[in-house]
Amino acid sequence: MPNTHCPDWATALLNGFSQVFLQRHPLCGLLCLLAILLTAPALFGGALLGGVAGLLTAQRRGYPKADRQAGLFSYNGILLGLLLSLALPWSVLLPPLIIAAGGLSAMLTQQWLKRTRGPRCLPAYTAPFVGLAWLLMGFTLPQPAATSIEMTLHNLLAALLSGLGQVMFLGHPAAGALIAAGLLLANRRAGAWALFASAVGLAFTLSQYENASALSGLGGYNPVLVALALSQQRRPWLPLMGIVLAIMLTPGFNALGLPPLTAPFILACWLIQATGRAWCQASLDIAPCAVRGNPPRLR
Repeated sequence: MPNTHCPDWATALLNGFSQVFLQRHPLCGLLCLLAILLTAPALFGGALLGGVAGLLTAQRRGYPKADRQAGLFSYNGILLGLLLSLALPWSVLLPPLIIAAGGLSAMLTQQWLKRTRGPRCLPAYTAPFVGLAWLLMGFTLPQPAATSIEMTLHNLLAALLSGLGQVMFLGHPAAGALIAAGLLLANRRAGAWALFASAVGLAFTLSQYENASALSGLGGYNPVLVALALSQQRRPWLPLMGIVLAIMLTPGFNALGLPPLTAPFILACWLIQATGRAWCQASLDIAPCAVRGNPPRLR
């Protein structure tokens, strides 16, 4: 049924914001948009510009409308717009750079989608964002100044919410609260898994005596994304294994001198999915891992 309350382009753009958290829900996307506007207004323009650039590129190049409306060509551009606005000082070159990055991310996403339509293929997730971010930033990102945060119950609860916000480079707990509300609105199970994953990431980072990173939410965002991706199937061991794997992979990127961004999330999901499919193939002589039916279009 066509949406009579919101123009197609607005629905597609809002879905792009919700797809950052692997959801297709315009109201969830609206709450994510508000999280940026209210807690990091300096990043708002870059996020919008990156998302619109990806959407317009997909439209001009005639990419499938169903994928455009699902937000699949916007979310990588949104993340690139956020990152570039955060990492680079304002100049007249910044908007064209965000537009170019958002458009290129849409083209990379389309090429991935064309080649991965089969049930055995691995999703792109945020791979275009990570690859372009590493290239654009020269494999380095400015490190935020370490701040001392007192270990209190209030700050622990704030860090739990910040683990959701840090997916979009938002360290304010209010951003995490808005995102959590959007996730619970879109999918209560996904929202619950996201909060659980953030708590696990927080606990692990605290156990490594990295209090500043833990209380800023930096230990939670990759586990959050893994939990959201793998909890779409009702097999609790999948997101649990993915959360642990993402946590274990993150120090490896730091050791290599690479900013992790969302790379641990991508690799953890790919490893879990590839292992599961190989196990199914080995245990049965047919292809039981193929998903039957036509589920809602998500990345």
